[in-house]
Amino acid sequence: MRRRDFIKVVASSAITWPLAAHGQQPTLPVIGFVHAASPAQFGAFVDAFRQGLRETGYIEGQNVTIEFRWAENHNERVPALIADLVQRHPSVLVAAPTVPALAAKAATATVPIVFECGVDPVAAGLVVSLNRPGGNITGIANLSIGLIEKQIEIMREVIPNATAFGVLLNPTAQTFPSFESGVQAAAAAQGVQVQILKAGNTGEIELAFETAAKERMGAVIASSDPVFLTQRDQIVALATRTAMPVIHAFREYALAGGLMSYGPQLTDAFRLTGIYAGRILNGEKPGDLPVQQAVKVELIVNLKTAKALGVTIPLALLGRADEVIE
Repeated sequence: MRRRDFIKVVASSAITWPLAAHGQQPTLPVIGFVHAASPAQFGAFVDAFRQGLRETGYIEGQNVTIEFRWAENHNERVPALIADLVQRHPSVLVAAPTVPALAAKAATATVPIVFECGVDPVAAGLVVSLNRPGGNITGIANLSIGLIEKQIEIMREVIPNATAFGVLLNPTAQTFPSFESGVQAAAAAQGVQVQILKAGNTGEIELAFETAAKERMGAVIASSDPVFLTQRDQIVALATRTAMPVIHAFREYALAGGLMSYGPQLTDAFRLTGIYAGRILNGEKPGDLPVQQAVKVELIVNLKTAKALGVTIPLALLGRADEVIE
């Protein structure tokens, strides 16, 4: 090769190599996110999760990627969704609520896991301790299962002559036995009779309300299972049609036209979940991060719905409400 041609080749390489190197984008960390419900009804919670990530320095599409999987209220799909994400070796696996959290723990002992659940995570076997979870898992517990007694107490204030209440529970959920025993204990503490209304889909929810109306139950308590939050519009419509007072665990129900809600702020719980995912991306170990409890419990009353149902909300209860919708 002549000297002149050699100089051209070197000059061309000097231009090409830096451009090629510049074109290579760094690989972003991946968060696998699996939820038992549907994205159509959980957009606000995903936004809250992203907010938590931003508070730790992570913005989706800029320095982190999120891969979402939704079970669409079919719990039997959860293990396969979890397995698919684990095979992709995410930097963090986020699982909510309890059923995906348990499936995630069963699927991997190495991928860091952050859960959001509504039961006692120690009793459920998710962690060995709230302060020192150990292993590859930590998360946020909203403990909505422990609020059923308070929900019954509130409904007794609203419907003082009621002696029996119905409680909507999803029999297909792994948490069903825990919720069922919790309901019976709460009813005994309040001195009322309860009937478990088993419902895991829209048809069964409608049948549950027909049963509650036929047996003249004083009110219905909808548990925190994601099926009932996803189907809140249906529950509001059925409550109106049967003139049945209903209390739900989450404020989104009251905002959709439901009578009342008493429970934790799910948006705050998911924001905290995002913060924990970001902290793990920043190098902290999940087993060293204590399980946090979502302590922002709130009472929301929808007065417009109360009037439509012919229900009088006691002034004392209105005074305790965190928000009154008129």
